[in-house]
Amino acid sequence: MELFTTRFCCAMMTFVIGLVSGLEISSTGPSSIEKASGESVKLDCQFTQGSEDTGPLDIEWSLRASDSLREDTVVLLYAGDRAYEDYYAPMKGRVHFNSPDPKNGDASISLTGLKSSDSGMYQCKVKKAPGIRSKTIQLIVMVKPSQPRCSIEGPSLEGKDLVLRCVSKEGTNPMRYSWDKTSGNKLLPPTATLDAAGGGLTVKNASASASGSYRCTASNRVGSDECVLQLNVTPPPNTAGIVAGSIIAVLLILLIIAIILFCFCRVRHRKKYEKEICNEIREDVPPPKSRVSTARSFTVGSQRSSLGSMSPSNLHEYVKPQYDKIPSSEEFERPPSRAPLPPPTIAPRMAGPNLSRMGGIAVMIPAQNRDGSIV
Repeated sequence: MELFTTRFCCAMMTFVIGLVSGLEISSTGPSSIEKASGESVKLDCQFTQGSEDTGPLDIEWSLRASDSLREDTVVLLYAGDRAYEDYYAPMKGRVHFNSPDPKNGDASISLTGLKSSDSGMYQCKVKKAPGIRSKTIQLIVMVKPSQPRCSIEGPSLEGKDLVLRCVSKEGTNPMRYSWDKTSGNKLLPPTATLDAAGGGLTVKNASASASGSYRCTASNRVGSDECVLQLNVTPPPNTAGIVAGSIIAVLLILLIIAIILFCFCRVRHRKKYEKEICNEIREDVPPPKSRVSTARSFTVGSQRSSLGSMSPSNLHEYVKPQYDKIPSSEEFERPPSRAPLPPPTIAPRMAGPNLSRMGGIAVMIPAQNRDGSIV
């Protein structure tokens, strides 16, 4: 409240002093200026002095605060016959007086390399006692649209709906989009609907005649840019053939997998069967027959047994047999000796009761076949 009261008092004092002063702002330029970023702008402030204005000349350019509770920011200052152009750091090197000697009546300034942050209300205040005059100019720094990006949403097939998109990432609103066809009959499809604010061109039930080259233009009050898009609307594919081919491919894959599994199981079963056959014991196979001993082995065995029963006293009577001939079958059956042994006498078979009365014990002798195997 105190700040508002102070400003009101200053304004009233300026008005009263102005009534008795000859100082006037003579500029007739626009009160609002729109420029694109990167450009330059001239803020005009011409003034005239009267004979009553005899005090020192002060010129002040300030950026008005958007909030009444905040103070204005001084951008440029002329006082004591000297210009202070580097007073405001964000605009250092970009703002200066147009005239080398502003006291001659030209307080205009130039601002180069405009940025969007330079937008605002600029006030030119000329003080020369006892007069004070001021002028306000609104500067709007706009960013022109960057090059938009064109794209297609939806399938580019006949009978389908699709949307042509156009988006510019940079640019000051309000921004407008427009589409036009640059090939063929250069007419947009009759079913096309344009969204000028969003940049979309919707084409419903697209046909082959909608194919061609399209251009999108993004624009605002300070500039424009464009992009080009090629649209090709094709007939729909044979979905039945695609489905049939997919089914056949799946069946072939399943068949190959089944064959691989079958072969794997068969090889595994065969290995398991061979392993069981190797470990199986055959009960129905008869024991192997004993090998017929040769004459040499029989003779050597007999001699060893004979040597084992000989004593050193009768060892000199032992005569080594000759091995230069193969003994006959009869010689296999009788033990080797120097003199033929008498035929064995067969003892009379005793009956079981008589044998028991004599104190004998019946013993069962297993029968043997000719080759020595037990029957």
